[in-house]
Amino acid sequence: MTSFPPAAIVVLVVVAVCPSSALAEAQKAPWRMHTLFSVECQDYFDWQTVGLMHSYRKAWQPGPITRLLSCTDEQRRRYRGMGLAPTFEVPSMSRHPRTGDWYPAINKPAGVLHWLEHSEDADNVDWVVILDADMIIRGPIVPWELGAEKGRPVAAYYGYLRGCDNILSHLHTKHPELCDKVGGLLAMHIDDLRALAPLWLSKTEEVREDRAHWGTNITGDIYGKGWISEMYGYSFGAAEVGLRHKINDDLMLYPGYIPRVGVEPILLHYGLPFKVGNWSFRKIRHHEDGIVYDCNRIFPPPPFPREVEMMEADLNKRRGLLLSIECINTLNEGLLLHHASMGCPKPQWSKYLSFLKSKRFSELTKPKYLNRKKPSSQISEHRIISIESQNVYPKIHTLFSTECSSYFDWQTVGLVHSFHLSGQPGNITRLLSCTDEDLKQYKGHNLAPTHYVPSMSQHPLTGDWYPAINKPASVLHWLNHVETDAEFIVILDADMIMRGPITPWEYGAQRGCPVSTPYEYLIGCDNELAKIHTRNPSACEKVGGVIIMHIDDLRKFALLWLHKTEEVRSDKAHYATNFTGDIYGSGWISEMYGYSFGAAELNLRHIIRRDILIYPGYVPQPGVKYKVFHYGLRFGVGNWSFDKADWGNVDMVNTCWAKFPEPPDPSSLSTSDENILQRDILSIECGKALNTALYLHHQRRKCPIPSEGNGNFSVVEDKGSSHELKHVTNTAANVISGHASSRRGMSPSIRMVALWAFSVLGFLVVISMVLSNRKGENLKAKGSRSKNV
Repeated sequence: MTSFPPAAIVVLVVVAVCPSSALAEAQKAPWRMHTLFSVECQDYFDWQTVGLMHSYRKAWQPGPITRLLSCTDEQRRRYRGMGLAPTFEVPSMSRHPRTGDWYPAINKPAGVLHWLEHSEDADNVDWVVILDADMIIRGPIVPWELGAEKGRPVAAYYGYLRGCDNILSHLHTKHPELCDKVGGLLAMHIDDLRALAPLWLSKTEEVREDRAHWGTNITGDIYGKGWISEMYGYSFGAAEVGLRHKINDDLMLYPGYIPRVGVEPILLHYGLPFKVGNWSFRKIRHHEDGIVYDCNRIFPPPPFPREVEMMEADLNKRRGLLLSIECINTLNEGLLLHHASMGCPKPQWSKYLSFLKSKRFSELTKPKYLNRKKPSSQISEHRIISIESQNVYPKIHTLFSTECSSYFDWQTVGLVHSFHLSGQPGNITRLLSCTDEDLKQYKGHNLAPTHYVPSMSQHPLTGDWYPAINKPASVLHWLNHVETDAEFIVILDADMIMRGPITPWEYGAQRGCPVSTPYEYLIGCDNELAKIHTRNPSACEKVGGVIIMHIDDLRKFALLWLHKTEEVRSDKAHYATNFTGDIYGSGWISEMYGYSFGAAELNLRHIIRRDILIYPGYVPQPGVKYKVFHYGLRFGVGNWSFDKADWGNVDMVNTCWAKFPEPPDPSSLSTSDENILQRDILSIECGKALNTALYLHHQRRKCPIPSEGNGNFSVVEDKGSSHELKHVTNTAANVISGHASSRRGMSPSIRMVALWAFSVLGFLVVISMVLSNRKGENLKAKGSRSKNV
C-alpha cells in the first residue's frame, strides 16, 4: 500500500466533526418517520380507513402514512377501496397457511414484517408509528417528542393483559419480567421494529395455538377465544428482544372514558361501545356497512356540544362526552369529504351539516399538541381541513433539480430532511442530471427519491456550457417519462430549507394561475429583452425560486421554458447587466428569463407572494412565517458566515461527521434592534438545519464513532451506553475553516481561480507522490492543465 505524505492528506481528506453540544442537540432533533396501520379488504375497515386518513390530515401528522392491506385473491378481485389511502399490499394470513386457523388479527404483525422486508419506504425511515384503523388522530404523534428512544419504544397502556403476570408469560418468553402490558399506540425506532417483527409474528402464532390457556382468568380476554393473541405476541416478542417501553396512559383515550384532569389525549380509540345521553355508537354494528360508497350517508349524528354542556354539570365528565362526540363528528366529516371526492351531489342542508362546517367545530378539532403548545419542530400555522369547500385537497408533488456532484449532494440532504419535517403533503423527487461518465462514479444515489435525466450542461447542439439549463430540461424529461396523479407540482431549488408546507390551497394556485415568489432583479421583463423574446412582454413577471403550478399548465409550459432558456442564452448581445440585471453580465440567469418569457407566452399570470421565501441575512417582515430559506447568497451573524460557494468541492456527504462551522448560539445575540435580532435568528436556524441534516445523514450511514485518542474526538460513555462525541482537535476542519475564511471578501472570479489553483495543486501533489514510488523509474511529470468548465 502506498503511504501518502501529510500534504496529500491535507489536500484530499476533509473531515468535520460533531462536537458534544451539536450531538446533544441532534439527539433531540427530528428524524424521518412513517405511520402504519393494518386492515383487510372489507367495508368494515374501509370506513375506518376514511376516518383515520381524514384525522391524519386534519391533525397534520408528520411524515407519510401507509395502509397495510391484507386480502385473499378472491377479496382483492372484488375490492373497491384501493384509492382510500396510500397502500402497501401484503399477503393475507387470515387463514393460516400451515394450521388452517382462522385468525385475521395475525395480519397486523405479518403485514408489518412484510412491509419491512419488501417496501422501499422501510429503508428510508428512522421511526415508525403503528396505529389501529379504528382510531382518530387529534394531534401529531411524534416519537421523539413522546420520549421514545432506541431500545425504549413508547406505547399506550393495556392493563387487561394479565398474562404478563401469570403462567402465560412464563410459557411464551424467556424474560417474563420484561413483559409490558402495552398496545394500541406504538412508536419505536426502525431498528427495534426490525428486531421485534419476526418474533411478534411467531409469538402470536404460539399464543394462538396455546388453546389450553385461552381462558379469561389467564389472558384477560372476556370471550376466552384467543382473540387478543396478537397483543400478547407483541408483548412477548418485545420481552424476548429486551425492549422496555415507556408506557403512557394519557396519550390515548377510549371514547366513553373520562380523561384525567388536565390531560389532552392526542388519539381516540373507538374499539369499545360508548354513549352520550340516549345516543350510542358501537363499531361492530357496522361490520358490513358500505357507508363509504353510499353518497352522503353518515353515521347517526351525536348530540351537539351545547346539548352535552346542558346534560352534564361535572366539567371533566363533560369533557369526556365532548371527546366522544368529537370522535364521531370527525368520522362523519371524513365520510362527507370522501363522498364529495367521489363526485357525489352536494348533500341537503341540515343543522348537523351546518355544524360540521361551522367555525366552532373547526376550533374544537384543531390539532392538539403535547403540553398544550406546538412543538418547535412543527410549523406555526396550519390551515384546518373543513367541509366548507365540499372538496378534498388536490394531490401535489415536489420536484427539485441537481447534478452529479458533491456540491448538490449536501444541498439535497438538507432539502430532503427539511421536506420530511415540514408537513409538506405528497412526495418529493430529485431530478438528477448526469453525464454517463459522472454517473459511473456517482455515490449519492440513495440521498433522495430520484429521476435520472440526461445532462444538458454541455448543450448537444451548440456546445454551450450552461448547467442551469438542466432545470427546465429535467422537468420536461420527468413530465415525458413519469406518470403522475398529482394535480399540482411544487418546484424548488436544491439550496433551500423548508420550514412549512407549500400548498396550492394555502396560496390560491389554480389552473392558469401559478404561485411564485418575487425576483425583482429580473429587469429584462421591463426592457428590450422581453420584447425580443416573448410576444406578450406585458405578461412577463419577475418571479422564481418557488413555483406552484397546475400539472396541465406545466405540461404546456415546460417545453417553452426550455426553448426560451436556449433563446436567451444564445442572445449574447443582451447579456449586459443593464439588460438582464445579472451583476456578472455572463448570461447565467438565462434560465430564470426562460421561465418568465415562457410563462408570458402562455399568458400565465402569477400570484406573487412575498411571504413564502426569505434569503437568510435579509430582515424578515414582522409577523411573516416564511416557509422556505433560500441560502443562495452569503449570510452571517457576527464573526460567523456561510456561503454555499465556499463548499463547492468539499464532500460533506461521504466524509463521516463532516459539518459546516456552527453558527452562534441565539442566546448570544444582542436584543437592542428587533429587526437585526430576527434576521440573525433566522440565519442561525438555517445554518443549524443544514448541520442537523448532515449529522442525521452520517448517523444513518452508520459512520463509525471515532476511537478514543485518535486526535479528533474523545469518546465518553454515558449511563445509557450511548456515546457522546466531544470535539478536541481536527486538522482537516481547521483547513476547511481557514480555506473558507480566506475567501471572505474575495470577488467571485478570484474565488474561482483560488479554488481551481487549490485543486490543481492537490492533483499535482498526488501525481508526484505516485510517480515517485514507481520502482526504478525517474520520470518527470509534465503539468497538464485541462479546462474545467
